[in-house]
Amino acid sequence: MIKEDFLHYLWKLKKFDFSNLLTTDGEEVRILDFGKHNFDSGPDFFNAKIKIGDTVWAGNVEIHVFSSDWLKHKHQNDIAYNNVILHVVYEEDVKIKSQAGLNIPAIELKSRIAKKDLKNYKLLRFNQNKIACENLLQNVSSLSKINAIEKALTDRLISKSKKLERILAEKRGDWDEAFYIFLARYFGMKTNSDAFEMLTKSLPYKFILKEKDDIKKIEALLFGQAGFLNEKFSDSYPLELKNEYEHLKNKYNLKPIPVSIWKFSKLRPLNFPTIRISQLAKILFVQNHLFRNVFECPDLKCLKEIFKTSTTDYWKNHFVFDEISINKQKNLGKTAIEVLIINTIIPALFYFGELNNEQEYKDKALDFLLKLPKEKNSIIKIWEILDF
Repeated sequence: MIKEDFLHYLWKLKKFDFSNLLTTDGEEVRILDFGKHNFDSGPDFFNAKIKIGDTVWAGNVEIHVFSSDWLKHKHQNDIAYNNVILHVVYEEDVKIKSQAGLNIPAIELKSRIAKKDLKNYKLLRFNQNKIACENLLQNVSSLSKINAIEKALTDRLISKSKKLERILAEKRGDWDEAFYIFLARYFGMKTNSDAFEMLTKSLPYKFILKEKDDIKKIEALLFGQAGFLNEKFSDSYPLELKNEYEHLKNKYNLKPIPVSIWKFSKLRPLNFPTIRISQLAKILFVQNHLFRNVFECPDLKCLKEIFKTSTTDYWKNHFVFDEISINKQKNLGKTAIEVLIINTIIPALFYFGELNNEQEYKDKALDFLLKLPKEKNSIIKIWEILDF
């Protein structure tokens, strides 16, 4: 059976027969704008424009294999789907209504997909190769390969910048604030990225700037807002942070996030959120204007220097408060910095250039990416063997 992502592909690239298109209720459909692919939660394509009958509708498009998937995904209870103007399905097996109780027009793609596209999809989807298309690559020209790589690269950068786009919208275009939050997500890695976003959203960057000359105050703000200073301590340093935080909390009218959201289990101690918070604090202390300093970097060496940082001294022999450990420098390593640049800095540069129509930032992002060493893993090794 086909999957939903194949239907996304058909819709996005307009690879289906949309001549004489009708809804499942027989109304004429003209697609004026297919919309913008949404990679986050919510409807699949935003800001579409579609004429149904005599009415032009502007809104979102939702795509499913079966129309009943709408119910399986509980969209009928979600107001975020009330502005869906068209339900695109492989097969309609049930009529659908929105949370507001309105009928949602649907079109079926089942009889509108070219046999060649369906055959290729099944060939790729159900083969046993690690690279699904590897048996077809011998028939692909070098130029087509280059074009495919360039498009995949651009799509990847756009996809990685979606979270920044969301945060920037929430912060009403404030790049200093949005970039601070976006960067902090990386320090949480997959396990604590949402927690780091909550932390930085609870602590506006302007307050960090006001205390920018004192690393202890920056750590107090971050650890306090993270909820880690609510305990009783034996060590003098966390006690100092706690006292400092009480003053700053009242000064800025702050409310900490629940400490329970932080995850430590299954993490290497070097990736504990306590260590990552201290590393972030050090970067914020050294780089007084983080966004400007990062975006004005002329080369990778400059970028790497910004993030070549360690924790404050207390954390050299601690992983958590009040528990001593072997004395060890806890800095971001070479690979960690390169991954940070790939996953945060390069997408941010590219998106900034895209948003402001400034090609130099997009070019800089691509230049940085091409100069970074490629990852080493089994999948990349297969691509190299295939001469791709």
